Amino acid sequence: MIWSFFNSFDREGRSRMMKDMSVEALGMEKLGEFLDYCRKHRKDVDDSFLYEEDLRDFAIHEDHPTYIALNSAGDLVGAASLIKDAYHRKGRRGRFRIFHTEAEDLTLYEQLLKSIVRHGEGLDQLFIFVPTLQVRAMELLERLDFKLERYAFILAHHDLEKPAFRVPGGYRLEAFQAGRDEEAWAKVRNAAFAKLKGNETPVTPEMVGQMAAEDDYLEGGMLMLYHGDRAVGIVRGADDEFEGAPTMNIGPFGLLPEYQGKGLGRILLRAAMAFAVERGYSQAVLCVNAENDRAKNLYLQEGFRQVEAAANFRYDIVKSLMTD
Repeated sequence: MIWSFFNSFDREGRSRMMKDMSVEALGMEKLGEFLDYCRKHRKDVDDSFLYEEDLRDFAIHEDHPTYIALNSAGDLVGAASLIKDAYHRKGRRGRFRIFHTEAEDLTLYEQLLKSIVRHGEGLDQLFIFVPTLQVRAMELLERLDFKLERYAFILAHHDLEKPAFRVPGGYRLEAFQAGRDEEAWAKVRNAAFAKLKGNETPVTPEMVGQMAAEDDYLEGGMLMLYHGDRAVGIVRGADDEFEGAPTMNIGPFGLLPEYQGKGLGRILLRAAMAFAVERGYSQAVLCVNAENDRAKNLYLQEGFRQVEAAANFRYDIVKSLMTD
């Protein structure tokens, strides 16, 4: 275990290792190696922002400060990259795209973290998700003074069949229309997620519009539930891959608070599942917070099963700066 490794590795030994390592800001000459490193290790970390389309669009920019660790031969053996875009700045929480080294050296992780923290202006915290199977990585973060905040589960349905559902009178389902529905979608999403840990930061209509321009967008896959002329629910089905097979990724999925607990969530979920079957998908995945019992129970009742879990850790920048 990592505890015994670090406890047995004396300071002199760690110092010798660091003499053979260096940490520097990512430059264009190492960009390709950084992207290859992300591809090599994305199954070892949370890969939410390490898909091919993410790496294809990655550019050296102040919105995602990135540092790399190099060995004495100049080979890239570690990387720390932060997502600090407008959405994350609004929530004052930066998210790690990747934080990983091939060298089991706490000092090297400390150097990468210290480099990233220098870009923490306007942020209160940094956060990262770690698959719970990566026990050593979780212990390492605790050694670095990260705090466990919450858990999230990945649920999958491997044998999709088109479910039956009926929209009640006075309600209707409509496909999202770009250029018309961005504001209504954002309003429902923000109200539904306002108290959901890790999702409290509001999205803007512009951000909703960007969803329809992404590679995983499926025409007709963004559905809105109306009560009269009022949008009260949303669900999105997007193209994805899970365990090497084409998969529909369901989310975001939410209802205005006053419309929750009325069976409307089941209708939205079944509508998304029906859309998946119509588009030829035989499986679907979605993510749910561990504390969201109502949503998780609904998913389990509809045939989803937990397949993965991730732990969310936070690092308090303000506290770190005060102690430096």
